[in-house]
Amino acid sequence: MAVQSPFFGKRDSEAGTPPARYPGSAGTASGGLGGASLPGHPPAAAPATAVPAKEGGSKLTVGPNIKLKGVEITDCDTLVVEGLVEATMDSRVIQIAEQGAFRGSAEIDIAEIRGEFNGNLTVREKLVIFSTGKVNGKIRYGKVVIEEGGQLAGEIEFGGAARPAASAAPVARAPLVA
Repeated sequence: MAVQSPFFGKRDSEAGTPPARYPGSAGTASGGLGGASLPGHPPAAAPATAVPAKEGGSKLTVGPNIKLKGVEITDCDTLVVEGLVEATMDSRVIQIAEQGAFRGSAEIDIAEIRGEFNGNLTVREKLVIFSTGKVNGKIRYGKVVIEEGGQLAGEIEFGGAARPAASAAPVARAPLVA
């Protein structure tokens, strides 16, 4: 007589055998703890992003319905915001999803905004505001692209600040001849 497992309506072939519940054991669904997958089923693929993190780079994802408040984010190559972040940060790339929001101060190389940004934003290289994006506050940028429907409001200034290490090089000047 087979004993019915409480998971997914499947039955174990041996009576009294507990269902597999731990990573790496048979019966663990793909995407569960430890990333184990069922035999014959490929692991779930990660969602594609427009700007991939550089190889070996650090990436922080704040998922939907997650609120991260009162922090300073440093040494992060890519920040993906799908929830709410209230922080200050200095990073390489920020990606704000449609349902995501960032409030605070950020110094970024590349910013891709599909959701909302409120605060001080310095984009050293390229600011991209998609059709669903809303950016408000004190904004400095190197280059800007705004899709139809994208919103940009506040104190807006051209000229993203260079990183401190990059601005240390002296500029050679020609001598004046009288």
